[in-house]
Amino acid sequence: MRNSARIWEYVEARKGPLIALSDAVWAVPELNFGEFRSVALHDAALEQAGFRVTRDVAGLPTAIMGEAGDGGPVIAFLGEYDALPGLSQEAGAMAHRPLSGDGNGHACGHNLLGSASLLAAVALKDWLAETGMPGRVRYYGCPAEEGGAGKGFMVRAGVFDDVDVAISWHPFAFATVFPPAALANMRMDFTFTGRSAHAAAAPHLGRSALDAAELMNVGVNYLREHMLPSSRIHYAYQDAGGTAPNVVQSRVVIRYTVRAAELDDMLALAARVRKVAEGAALMTETRMDCAVVSGMANLLPNPPLEAAMQANLERLGPPPFDSADRAFAREMQETFTPEDIVAAFRQVGLPPTSDMTLCDVVLPYPSPAGPILLGSTDVGDVSWTVPTVQALGATCAIGTALHSWQMTAQGKSSVAHKGMVHVAKVMAATAVDVLSDPELLARARRDHAARLAECPYVSPMPPDLVPPVMRQSS
Repeated sequence: MRNSARIWEYVEARKGPLIALSDAVWAVPELNFGEFRSVALHDAALEQAGFRVTRDVAGLPTAIMGEAGDGGPVIAFLGEYDALPGLSQEAGAMAHRPLSGDGNGHACGHNLLGSASLLAAVALKDWLAETGMPGRVRYYGCPAEEGGAGKGFMVRAGVFDDVDVAISWHPFAFATVFPPAALANMRMDFTFTGRSAHAAAAPHLGRSALDAAELMNVGVNYLREHMLPSSRIHYAYQDAGGTAPNVVQSRVVIRYTVRAAELDDMLALAARVRKVAEGAALMTETRMDCAVVSGMANLLPNPPLEAAMQANLERLGPPPFDSADRAFAREMQETFTPEDIVAAFRQVGLPPTSDMTLCDVVLPYPSPAGPILLGSTDVGDVSWTVPTVQALGATCAIGTALHSWQMTAQGKSSVAHKGMVHVAKVMAATAVDVLSDPELLARARRDHAARLAECPYVSPMPPDLVPPVMRQSS
């Protein structure tokens, strides 16, 4: 209890510059592997806080690592700062008002994610200096979580191999432990190549790549009946072949994302999707080429660390939202459908109520409603490498959908700021527990080793896959 209270004081003392960092990153939203301004802001914050900084981690120009302390266990805080395309939005606006420019927006709250993780790291650095406790704290700024699998490439490069515990979080509407229910996934580009022809004068000479892609979609839709209920398959055309209907389209590129709760199930399902694509090519006499774009493993649980994090959440209590925050959230909820709000409560096992606009409870863990399914994250690959725990931080109105303009709109609000400081306290206190209690660390290691012995890690990315890194223009 004393250690928790002291580390929380350090978070409070250091929160101002890190809130400013979050707002600065919100203002420069950048996509996968192109987060040059965002990583520069984190670089400056690490330097100012006195960390030893390593740049271009794993050969990724927008990955960074800061370290402080000496000896003892290594605690890693994982941060992100990539944005999403097409989701720009005026901060605080209660109507859809996209900003001019490239159209990117922090609709998943990664401006908050990186800044809160760095805030926890800074507070732990101060605590280590005060106590003289042996231990090292690291902040890893990780690019391209939104489908780019930046951490997967970092895992492959071995940058987490000497880490003892990794801690992270994600913005959400409620405060709880992040359940190990994120799905393994793989993104694949299927390119169909046929033969162009005049669609009226000589259609018999054409071999339509567009037909092949559409037949693939039909086949995958039939496949949905024969996959696990928790699995997911999505697609988007990257190149539909052109806009002229009087031309037989000779080349089409379609991207598929395949997800499953377990890594081996995802790999098996991805192989079946490939077979459907092969069948579509056979039917249309086209050529099919498949290229893996990225892949992520599912999250590996670590109950000892999850219990420690939940205990810190319960000691700290819910975020300190006030009446002005609740009024802001209620106004934001007016932009949602009633179904959005009901679904948000049901997802976490709470009865829907119009009285709660913001999280004012700490959810029990595990949730009585079962696992909260939250898509995929490349933190999963880290969790197979090192014992890992994550929190969910309450940073938005209940009912807010991730990857929505409403999430972007709330990214600089008082609600978001208070939520990121709150979760930084939870993460920092969990790190203190690990450093102060050797038995907790030992239990976390034993649990992790037992899971790997039962099912070793297999990277979902082929070994020759190269990250599509960008270089900053001069």
